[in-house]
Amino acid sequence: MIEIVQLSKNYRMGEFTVSALRKVSLSIEEGDFVAVMGPSGSGKSTLLHLIGLLDEADSGSYRLNGLETTRLTEKKLADLRGKEIGFVFQQFNLLPRTTAEENVALPMIYREQAADDKRSGQLLQEVGLGDRMHHKPNELSGGQQQRVAIARALVNHPHLILADEPTGNLDSQSELEILEILDKLNRVGMTVVMVTHENEVASWAKRIIRMRDGNIESDERVRPIHSGAPPADTLLKNNFHSEPRMLAGIKYREVAQHFRQAYRALWGNKIRSGLSLLGILIGVTALIAMMALGQGAKESIESRLSALGTNLLLLRPGSLHRGAVALEAGTVTRLTMADARAVESELDSVRRAAATVDGRVQAVYGGKNWSTRVMGTTSDYAQLKSSEPSYGRNFTESEDRRRERVALLGTTVARELFGEKDPVGETIRLNQVIFQVIGVLPEVGSTGWRDEDDVVMVPIQTAMRRLLGVDYVDNIHVEVNSILEMAQAEREVLELMLRRHRKAPDDTTSFQIRNMADIQEALTATSNVLSRLLLAIAAISLLVGGIGIMNIMLVSVAERTREIGLRKAVGAKASDILSQFLIEASVVSLVGGFLGIALGWAITLLMSQWGGWQATVSTPSVLLAVLFSGGVGILFGMWPAHRASKLNPIDALRYE
Repeated sequence: MIEIVQLSKNYRMGEFTVSALRKVSLSIEEGDFVAVMGPSGSGKSTLLHLIGLLDEADSGSYRLNGLETTRLTEKKLADLRGKEIGFVFQQFNLLPRTTAEENVALPMIYREQAADDKRSGQLLQEVGLGDRMHHKPNELSGGQQQRVAIARALVNHPHLILADEPTGNLDSQSELEILEILDKLNRVGMTVVMVTHENEVASWAKRIIRMRDGNIESDERVRPIHSGAPPADTLLKNNFHSEPRMLAGIKYREVAQHFRQAYRALWGNKIRSGLSLLGILIGVTALIAMMALGQGAKESIESRLSALGTNLLLLRPGSLHRGAVALEAGTVTRLTMADARAVESELDSVRRAAATVDGRVQAVYGGKNWSTRVMGTTSDYAQLKSSEPSYGRNFTESEDRRRERVALLGTTVARELFGEKDPVGETIRLNQVIFQVIGVLPEVGSTGWRDEDDVVMVPIQTAMRRLLGVDYVDNIHVEVNSILEMAQAEREVLELMLRRHRKAPDDTTSFQIRNMADIQEALTATSNVLSRLLLAIAAISLLVGGIGIMNIMLVSVAERTREIGLRKAVGAKASDILSQFLIEASVVSLVGGFLGIALGWAITLLMSQWGGWQATVSTPSVLLAVLFSGGVGILFGMWPAHRASKLNPIDALRYE
């Protein structure tokens, strides 16, 4: 079963090299019970570790069942450890936060075949711990812990049991129980190699090998290898049945086991896990809150832009400059209603045009009065500026022609004059002229220092003839068919106005044209920059949280080094260790992420309801937070996980 030829192993101790094994040659037959004896430093444990594939030899050959092991990859070695070898350690090496049954089942996580869920319980029954299978290691005696370790060694149907000082930490009664179990295992055909320094323990073996200074000093056959058929009622009589068949869902099962292991590890270190989670929670909360503020600001800007209208040009009369002084608009030219009609009718690129006039009036209702701005315009203005009355109706073109005294109130004027009362149908006086209120304009908000809701809108002919006494208009709002035609429309409007007012083609002072699309683009760009700035601030918070996860995971790797060695000893591959630690980091990140989303949402509500901020939590921001938190866990958990996966099994088991 075991063929060792000229096997050597050296260790570097500072400036010195210690030869633990010196060209050892050895063969062990299947079904043998071998005791390896010798004083401390003789190389007996090193030999056992090399046989168990926990360590690598510097030179020589080692064949296990005819397979040369010295040239195998780490993955192949892990497969052999999981399938062919069962380990029983002097220190038991049980996972402290798991039950006896779960400890026994540990090697089955890493096997390629379907796991037998009942096998761990059956093995505990057979080693006399059927009533203790749900107890944790700190609730078991030393002898009971070693019996759990033996059951764990047998769970994957190995052909070779390696026991390193299995009775070294036990009392005499527990020692006898463990040796009886090992003897029974050997009598049913199991090959047992045991390291000990006690003659009384070695007397149970059939062959005794004595070592000193890395060499085999003697090799004595005490009893022959048992070759008879095992009795039907012996311990573990079904240990050598055929392997279970492969299952299609084994990968899912393995991942589920990794999640269970990660949960236990995180729950067993609540403070450490909580600190890791806190960093991500704060980062995701900041991300959600910042993105909500950015989204709210963007929506606020968009709502105000919608009040300006889309694809708009604003035509104004020019102003005269005298030296460094600019006189008011209209000192060079005046715009008229005829100009507005010409722009709408003569230019194919223009969909509609609406002229406006502005002035100040005193609005009176009952005993209340309010100084406000009056704006006269046409019936098309509501559609052009997306400002249809929120309730009531708009005035009509015929009402404009007849100079009807009807008015639309801004929300500020309606609140100041009517309070909570519905103003529609009521009459007010504007500069002593009686008007009937027919609607209330939608709320717009403030632009700069001016309250855009502090306005009364009336038909333009009514404003010009009955209120302000003017023959000209202040502005003409022009809606272009498409944003692609904005430049062409701007050029055509200017050319038309210069022709109508008999100005030179190169005159740049008579008229001013403002492209509202440019203003919209600038405001949108500003909003996007603000959103990205807030996102960058939140990302920094997540980065800090990720660094915290990495630090905590590094501490976790250091604290659980022996556990990593144990997992590798029972068949875990580097990818299994990597997966487990990545899952732990991802679980912390995702839990922190979901809690951060909830907290960020709550903070957003508080800011919206009591802080006066406009903040909106959007679905993309939630998805981004989840992806960010999971990504941070994977990214910052990668190095600690990779570091853990590369640990040498025997170095990890020896770690203090």
